[in-house]
Amino acid sequence: MIAFTPADFERFLREDDGAPVVMLNLLRFRPDGGRQRYLEYLQMAGPLVARYGAEILYAGDGMVPLAAEPGQAWDTVALVRYPSRRAFANMLADPAYALADPVRMSALSEAVLQPTRGISPA
Repeated sequence: MIAFTPADFERFLREDDGAPVVMLNLLRFRPDGGRQRYLEYLQMAGPLVARYGAEILYAGDGMVPLAAEPGQAWDTVALVRYPSRRAFANMLADPAYALADPVRMSALSEAVLQPTRGISPA
């Protein structure tokens, strides 16, 4: 899967508590130049990240997994912090993002977008 469904997105927004959210991105590129197209997407979407108060905390290429089932290796992983779920939604609604997203879609064969929140020590 590359994109989320409208129902998943509505649930994501309903669960918004106003707190920051860190989005784990697991990316698998298409073999026909997907990595290069994804870099083009990042150039297009990069200014939007800052505009909506988001921050790329980490991005890196996957290596050979230490512990994983076959097919669970990822080409790239990234952690992006958004000030809120609403900020993420506003970024996706930006007309400039509408131009960038088809490039992202053409670059990926599979992706996971996993929202996370920090854990407080007990």
